[in-house]
Amino acid sequence: MEITVHNNLDAKEYQTEVDGHKARMEYIIANDKIYLTHTEVPKELGGKGIGSAMVKHVFAEIEEKKLQLVPLCPFVASYIKRHPEWSRLVSPNVKIK
Repeated sequence: MEITVHNNLDAKEYQTEVDGHKARMEYIIANDKIYLTHTEVPKELGGKGIGSAMVKHVFAEIEEKKLQLVPLCPFVASYIKRHPEWSRLVSPNVKIK
């Protein structure tokens, strides 16, 4: 699914709106690391690939900015397990559970 994701710097979250519902992914940036802490997709959007589309967009931005990823969000960690090609973004000292 093609969605538009924007980085709300004030709220420290990536956001998208689909069919009047907002999905978001919270983060913290410290030094050269980005900590993805929470992903929230409303139940009305569940099963439509919104969360995965957001993750792909955010990962592309992380790669572009040359940040190291620390996936604290279980959804993000499970996405990396299903798509190990993205593990290249994960900070070297972090183990995905």
